[in-house]
Amino acid sequence: MSEASNELSLSEQQALRREKLQQLIDEGVNPYPYEFDVTHSSDQIKADADKLGKTEENENPERVSLAGRIMTRRIMGKASFFNLQDSTGTIQIYIRRDDVGTDNYNTVFKKLVDIGDIVGIKGFLFKTRTGELTVHAEEFQLLTKTLRPIPVAKEVEEDGVKKTYDAFSDKEQRYRQRYVDLIVNPEIRDVFRKRSRMVQFMRNFMTERGYLEVETPILQPIYGGASARPFQTHHNALDMTLYLRIANELYLKRLIVGGYDGVFEFAKDFRNEGMSRFHNPEFTQVELYVAYKDYNWMMDFVEEMIEKTTLELHGTTKVKVGENEIDFARPWPRVPMLDAIEKETGHQLFGKSLDELKKIARELNIHLEDGMNSANIIDEIFGEYVEPKLIQPTYITDYPVEMSPLAKKHRDKEGLVERFELICNGKELCNAFTELNDPVDQRNRLEEQARLRAGGDDEAMVVDEDFLRALEYGMPPTVGLGIGIDRLAMILTNQDSIRDVLFFPHMRPE
Repeated sequence: MSEASNELSLSEQQALRREKLQQLIDEGVNPYPYEFDVTHSSDQIKADADKLGKTEENENPERVSLAGRIMTRRIMGKASFFNLQDSTGTIQIYIRRDDVGTDNYNTVFKKLVDIGDIVGIKGFLFKTRTGELTVHAEEFQLLTKTLRPIPVAKEVEEDGVKKTYDAFSDKEQRYRQRYVDLIVNPEIRDVFRKRSRMVQFMRNFMTERGYLEVETPILQPIYGGASARPFQTHHNALDMTLYLRIANELYLKRLIVGGYDGVFEFAKDFRNEGMSRFHNPEFTQVELYVAYKDYNWMMDFVEEMIEKTTLELHGTTKVKVGENEIDFARPWPRVPMLDAIEKETGHQLFGKSLDELKKIARELNIHLEDGMNSANIIDEIFGEYVEPKLIQPTYITDYPVEMSPLAKKHRDKEGLVERFELICNGKELCNAFTELNDPVDQRNRLEEQARLRAGGDDEAMVVDEDFLRALEYGMPPTVGLGIGIDRLAMILTNQDSIRDVLFFPHMRPE
């Protein structure tokens, strides 16, 4: 594309900003300098206002230096006010021609600087006659000339009703241009700060108990640890197919075999499945494996960790999620899966054959697809009749063995395994079980998965010979856990969609 045709494609405002950019260069002003010495953020200035502010008793206040983006401004001849937004908030700036110089004020600030440009300010703090904390600028420097206008919402009153125009509120546009979303909707930054604090607190919680944070392969020759379709790629040098991991479970268990008593990993996992407000093909989970413990111990551990994480973020165990108030105070109910299904449907599914399960599913208006096995049908019934009703944190325990190829058989209940899922706000937040460490039983279960796969279940697991070999060297009694970080963040920040807690969610091409 030629330079001329490129100019024609620009909006009038964008073209004007490019003209201003060239004028700045012609005036000898560098529109993109290399650095600026920042000493204070806007929230630090506000917090230390009594010490920093100019008063009758303090005629020589401490000078502050801050930088940020111009969000609004009021030009009034020889002096002006503007709001500067940095990473911590917004503060008002007062700027005069006589302080910053005629050329700097008249030519640069008034004529060539726009809303959205990034500037540096040095000056002192004072209060206006209306009591607003304001920085009196003694020095002004343009740090970044922006070439696109930011969408600034305008609030006007029409017929006694306040209306907002030009707000950057379209969900899809916000997800695609998260950088603009973060500029004009600063409350969104707080969501991601809370997510970061949540992860850091959980990381510290596990580290302080002696568990080792590790890293395991993302590209794997054999994918496993969950029932899901993988993404696949090709390694040219080795001339082999590799898969993006769907879980990190089998590698973490290898480390337990190797002698660690507790390992965990905050992992990016990838599943080639449908997308919804609860699913993104790339997602984050933390998996934890602890030797010599079982699923009963893990239920206590998860309760404590999530309760304390909630207290860390909110100062209370109660959080508002949509129209619901969820209380993470311990203890949480523990309900066997088949009991929960029987309570909601009137059907006891234990020991039922595949044909019997299909008959019950049809009575319950469950859509059956070709190739569905017993595990698929039970999972569908649970997802339709039980899961959406579990708003408060609830442990669903003791799953049928066919649903859990990697879990240890229940010590007291034939046909079940020692597994639990945490359900909250109608969705699964975590999955855990007493790990299967019998290599013969594990091989039989994986080979059964292979038969299901051959029969058309493309989410069934594959046989991992190296993992089976590791088990044959001996894995101690172990419990494992996986927590969906994105879904937990949704609840703890009161967000309706998983895309609202991902900086850059996957989208269809524009």
